Amino acid sequence: MIAEQIVENKTNYRDDKLSEKPVRSVVKSISWRVVGTIDTILISWIVTGQIKTAFSIGAIELITKMLLYFFHERVWNSIKWGKK
Repeated sequence: MIAEQIVENKTNYRDDKLSEKPVRSVVKSISWRVVGTIDTILISWIVTGQIKTAFSIGAIELITKMLLYFFHERVWNSIKWGKK
């Protein structure tokens, strides 16, 4: 059922670009990163038992994941596979 919905709702870049403004994508990216960092902090707190350490890990994770994502996207932009 999910696969059918994905196929039926599949759009091209032009349609997708018109359906969602770039600022919405930016806000979604930031909110997702916040959720991910909170998750890391909670897991780190559970594992270490120290909130200060958990926040330190979360802060480092926030920065490294943003950098890794940037370079990951740049590499994928250079790969021709799957592009028209």
